[in-house]
Amino acid sequence: MKLDAIDLRILEAVQRDGRITKVALAEEVGLSPTPCWVRLRKLEKAGIVSGYHARVAVRRVAPVASVMMEVTLGNHRQVDFDRFERAVTAVPEIVACWSVGGGVDYILKIMASDIDAYQRLVDALLDRDIGIARYFTYIVTKTVKEEIVLPLSILLSETETTNS
Repeated sequence: MKLDAIDLRILEAVQRDGRITKVALAEEVGLSPTPCWVRLRKLEKAGIVSGYHARVAVRRVAPVASVMMEVTLGNHRQVDFDRFERAVTAVPEIVACWSVGGGVDYILKIMASDIDAYQRLVDALLDRDIGIARYFTYIVTKTVKEEIVLPLSILLSETETTNS
């Protein structure tokens, strides 16, 4: 799906406020409500807008330890990657997992109630024999920046520049 400037403004607006009303969204992007809503529905059907979520200030709800973990697998066959990925997707405390190139295979973001809970989780993963050869733990001491709004205008302008 080719996006135009209005689509981009719609995406930026719903990223900032997923609860924006039809009328407010239309006003923000410069369309009347019905055509604006039709465009938003097309973006949803195309899978470009994949959901609406609330951002929870977790530290106001419960104590939490944020941990980044590098993982290197012992073997690098597809079956090894598949086994590891199936296992981590089933663990709710693992809130993000990225397969990466370089010196490690994966980087995980883990949210646990404390460091002891994190270590119990790691011990359980190691006991499951899901292929972890080694891991490194990084305790997050302060969040400096964590954006959920993607810089779409910048990303698209850079893509158009490189494709020209």
